[in-house]
Amino acid sequence: MPAFGAYLGGHADLVEATQKAGLDARLDAAVRRIVDALAAGHPLLVCGNGGSMADALHIAGELAAKFLLDRPGHRVIALGANPATLTAWSNDVAWQSALAREVEAYGEAGGVLLAISTSGNSANVVAAMETARTLGMATIALTGAGGGRMAPLADILIDLPSRETPRVQELHVIVYHFLCMEVERRLAGQ
Repeated sequence: MPAFGAYLGGHADLVEATQKAGLDARLDAAVRRIVDALAAGHPLLVCGNGGSMADALHIAGELAAKFLLDRPGHRVIALGANPATLTAWSNDVAWQSALAREVEAYGEAGGVLLAISTSGNSANVVAAMETARTLGMATIALTGAGGGRMAPLADILIDLPSRETPRVQELHVIVYHFLCMEVERRLAGQ
C-alpha cells in the first residue's frame, strides 16, 4: 500500500504541472463569460456524470446560495438534478440526450453551459454542448488533458494535464472553487 505522503507528492506534482499549463487566460475568459451572462440575467447551466455531476451540483450550490460573500443568489442550474426529469427522459427517449433536453428547457442565447467530464468524451455531455451551441449559448469545457470530443465544441477549453480520473477530479475542485470565487467577487463589485 502506498504511503499517503507519496500520494500527496503525486498530487503536488500535478498541481505544479497545472500551474505551468498556462490556464490563466482561459480561466479569466471563463469567469468573464459567466459574469457577463449572470449580470444580464441569463443562466449558467452546469452538467456532468458521476463525480462530475456531484461537481455540477457543488458549483450550482456555491453560486445560487453563496461561496464566500453575502450577496443575492445567481441563476445557476445543475442539469440532471431533478430525478423525475432525468429518468423520464432517459427511460422514454435516450440517456444520451437527457442533458441536452434540459439545455433546451433551461438554456437561452446569452447563457453559458459549463460542461464537466474527466475524459471529455461523455456522450450526454457532448450532446448538451451541441444543443447549447444551437441555442447561442457560450460553452465552457472542464476536462482532463486534450478535452476529448468536447474540445471542438468548447468556446473555452480548460483541460487539465492528466488523464487519470481521480487526479483530474481533484484538480477540477481547485479550478471550480477559483471560478466560483472570482465570479462571486466580480458580480458583487458590479
